[in-house]
Amino acid sequence: MIEFKGSHFERDVILWGVRWYVAYPKSYRQLEEMMEERGVEVDHSTLNRWVVKYALELDRRFRSRNRPIGSSWRLDETYVKIKGSWRYLYRAVDKAGATVDFRLTAKRDRKAAVRFLRRAIGQNGASKKITIDKSGANTAAIESYNAEHEAGIEIPRRKYLNNIVEQDHRAIKRVARPTLGFKSFRSAAATLTGVELMHMSRKGQLQTTAKLRPAKQFYALAA
Repeated sequence: MIEFKGSHFERDVILWGVRWYVAYPKSYRQLEEMMEERGVEVDHSTLNRWVVKYALELDRRFRSRNRPIGSSWRLDETYVKIKGSWRYLYRAVDKAGATVDFRLTAKRDRKAAVRFLRRAIGQNGASKKITIDKSGANTAAIESYNAEHEAGIEIPRRKYLNNIVEQDHRAIKRVARPTLGFKSFRSAAATLTGVELMHMSRKGQLQTTAKLRPAKQFYALAA
């Protein structure tokens, strides 16, 4: 169970605030107004602290109950602005569109791609095929992994096959856009983790004993 002890607000109120922020495109000040309309007076800075703290904890619980994904992946990266500078969100989905993994990085190079690849494989097992665009960094990362682990991951380079992951980026950026630029790398990483978590829930990636709507899945993770 996730620990909420010591908070001035009830568990359900905290979870409402976190879920609403990572599920829908809105700013913290807009969320502050929404909470106030429901009788909860909470400052937007407190809402930010809730998201940064609890999104990561909820993600850890989600990963322990994530459904298996396919062995054919699509890998790509998109851009996120943090303190006025562009940073990179590495993401991969399988050929059915299920999220494999994601990772926010400061740089877009071979080392960043290798770190992402190692974590994705560590979470989900080795892929048989990873489709990419013509990125030299991603090519070098997969080739490096193949050499290091004597793996045989195929590397198709067909941009049209990567449309799945490129379209999937949009769902994440649509929710993140109202932030008007993240103020810190830590805050960005936590917030994007929450957004990805809700996106995976909508895609039915959480293993549950009953058929639950995405909101119920989110709240069940804290139980």
